Amino acid sequence: MDNIKTIGRITTGLAAAMIIGQLTAAVPAVKAEAAITAPQQEQESKVSSEKSNWNHIILYMNSNKVEQGGQTYQAPRPTVVKKGTTYVGLRFMAERLGAKVSIDSKTKETVIKFDSTELRYKNNSKSFSVNGKETKMSAESYTDNHMQMIPLIPFIQSLDIPYTVEEETITLKLSTKPVASFKVQPDEIIAGETTVTYETKSSSPLGLDIVDERWEGRQERFDAPGSYAVTYSVQDSAGVWSDPFTLTLEAAKPNEPPVANFTTDKDTYRMGEPIVYTDQSYDDEDAIVDRTWMNKEEAFFTPGVVTVSLEVKDRHGATGIFSKKITITEETLYTRDEFYKLFTPVGNKLAVDGYSVKKMEAVPYSYKTEPITLFRSSGPESIDSEGILYQDTITGAARFLLHHKNKMDQPAKLYTLAENLGTTPATITFKNEAMAGPSTYAEWAGRVSLTRYFEGIIAGDSNKELVLQPGERRVIWNSINKNVMNPQEIITFTGELSSDAPIRYTTLLISAKRDPIEDLDSLPYLDPNESIVRGTFADSNRVFEYNEPLGSRSVKLSLTDNREDPFQSGSDGIKGTAAINSGNYGLVYKLKLNHVAPNTLILFNPRGGLFVGSALVNNKVVTFGHSGKEDISSTASVLYRTGDREESVEIWISPAAGSNLPFVLLFEPMPQKKTP
Repeated sequence: MDNIKTIGRITTGLAAAMIIGQLTAAVPAVKAEAAITAPQQEQESKVSSEKSNWNHIILYMNSNKVEQGGQTYQAPRPTVVKKGTTYVGLRFMAERLGAKVSIDSKTKETVIKFDSTELRYKNNSKSFSVNGKETKMSAESYTDNHMQMIPLIPFIQSLDIPYTVEEETITLKLSTKPVASFKVQPDEIIAGETTVTYETKSSSPLGLDIVDERWEGRQERFDAPGSYAVTYSVQDSAGVWSDPFTLTLEAAKPNEPPVANFTTDKDTYRMGEPIVYTDQSYDDEDAIVDRTWMNKEEAFFTPGVVTVSLEVKDRHGATGIFSKKITITEETLYTRDEFYKLFTPVGNKLAVDGYSVKKMEAVPYSYKTEPITLFRSSGPESIDSEGILYQDTITGAARFLLHHKNKMDQPAKLYTLAENLGTTPATITFKNEAMAGPSTYAEWAGRVSLTRYFEGIIAGDSNKELVLQPGERRVIWNSINKNVMNPQEIITFTGELSSDAPIRYTTLLISAKRDPIEDLDSLPYLDPNESIVRGTFADSNRVFEYNEPLGSRSVKLSLTDNREDPFQSGSDGIKGTAAINSGNYGLVYKLKLNHVAPNTLILFNPRGGLFVGSALVNNKVVTFGHSGKEDISSTASVLYRTGDREESVEIWISPAAGSNLPFVLLFEPMPQKKTP
C-alpha cells in the first residue's frame, strides 16, 4: 500500500446528492437580511453538524465496506491492494465525492468532473489526464467484472483531497466550507475609462444557503494604471466563511493615438524624378495595424504643389494623420514611360501599348522537350455530383495538375489515389507538391499553387518514398484532402513524382463523409465540360535555348497561342480517345536566354484577359497579377532587369490555372539613367 500519511490541501465537493438533498430539505431557508432566532440557531447548528459528518469517507482495505457520514455502503468492487498500490472503483469513488461521471464515446475515456478539475481515464493505461495534461502513474488501471479500477492515491492527489492512511483504512476529508469565486468583464480594463462588472459564483458543499458576502479592493472603475488585488468571500447559514478568492486585475493606461509621420528625401522635385518616402510613424504600443497613403506617387509628371498624406490606425481603432507638401518644378527628368520602365518594382505592372505588341517583332521559337508525363485533371472543372474525375496509368516521372470546384450542395473532399496493378512491389518517389485552397477565387488558387511549386523547386526534391504492394491502393498527397471543400470552393494542386513501375492514378470528388478507397469501385466516371479538357500528355517540359542577343531592340516571345507554340497532343485515359491540352496548362517552359543585353527590361504581357501567375526567374520566384476593368492586354509586369553588363537569364514559367491565355514575354531596352 502507498506509504503516505497526509498530503494535499482542503478543497470543495461532496457526495451522495440524494442524501444531501434530503438533509437540505429538512433545513428552513435562511435569508441574509432576516434576524436568526435562538431556536433557529440551534436547529441550524444541529443540521450543520449532521451534514459536516459527510465530509469524511473511510475506505476499508480489501473490503467492499465504505463509510460516509456515519453510514455504511457496499462498493460494487472492494478496495484492494496489489503490489503496493491501492485500487478503487472509479465510478463509485467519483460518485462518493459528488463528482460528475460521463463517457466520451469518441476517445473511449471515462470523464470525471470535480469542481474545476477534469480527469480522463482509459482502460489498462498507466496514465490519465488532468485538465488536458497527461499524468503518469506507477501502476496501470484495469477492469474487474466490467468495473474500471484505478490507483487511488494519484486520483485523490489530482483533486487536492487530503487523506490519512491507517493500518486498515484510508480516510478522505472533504472541505465543508462554502466556496466563492467571481469573474469580471470586460477582459481589458482601461484606467479611468472602463466600467468593471463582477459576476459572482458561490456554493456550499453542505447545501446551505449563502447568507453574506465580503469584498476587499472592489472598484467599479480604477482611476490609475496598475495591478489591483480584488478578494471575495462568502458566508453560509451556519456562519462559516469561505476561503478568500482573489483575482489580480490589470488596469492599463488609456490608449494614446498613433502618430503618423513621414519624410521625403527632398522638398522639391523635377517631373519624373523618383521620390523616396521614409515612414516614421510610431505608436506607444507598437500596434499600428493599418497604413493608408493618399496621393503617394513614386514620381509626379505635372508641375505644381502636391500634398501627400499618411493615415495610420492602431489596434484600438485610434488614428493619426500627417500631410506634407512637395513642389514639382516644370523641368523634366524622365517622361512617364521612361520612369516606369526604369523604376517599377519587379512583380508590379506598368502600361504598355497593347496594339503595338501585336506588330512587334517575334523571337523565333523552337524547343526541345523533357520526358515528364502530365496528368491534367481539370475537367469537369465545376463538379455537381460525386465521381471519378480522371484516371490513367503512368510509369516514371509525372506532373499532376488538379483544378476543381465543388458545385454540389454538400461539403466534399478531393482525393488522388495510386494503385499498383502489377505483380511485384512498386516504389513511388515524391518530388514536389504545391497545394492551394479551398478558396472561392480560382485565379488566386492557381497562382498560389504555381508559386508554391516554384518554391518547391528552389527547395529541392523531397524524395519521400511509398512502396505499394501488388494490388494495393493508397491515397497520396494528403494535403489535397486535408480540408473539406465547401460548396463553391475550388482547389488547385501541382505536384511531381516518379515510379519504377506502372501505377494507376485516380482523382475523385466525394462527400466528405465517404471513404475514397472503399467507395472507388462504385463511383461513376464523370464527363468533362466541353471547354475544359483532361488528359495525359507526354514530354511536358519545353526547353527553349536562345543564343542570339536579346534586348538591343523591342521583341516578343509568344507562348500558349497554339501557333508559334502549339498545344500538346495526348489521350483521355478514361475514354481512350485523343485529347488536346488546350492552353498548355501544367506544361513548364524553361527559357534559357544566354545573351541578354545590358539594361534590358523583361516583361510579362497577358493577351487573353485576366492573368494572375508567377514565374521562376534566375531561381527567384516573381509573382504578378493582371485584373480589373482596364485593358489588361495594355499592361505588363516586370519580371527582370539586367544590369550594366550582358547576362544569361533563365525563366521558368507555366500557365496558371484559373487565368486566361495566351501571353507573351517582352524584351525592351531601358531608357538611359540620368543624374538626379
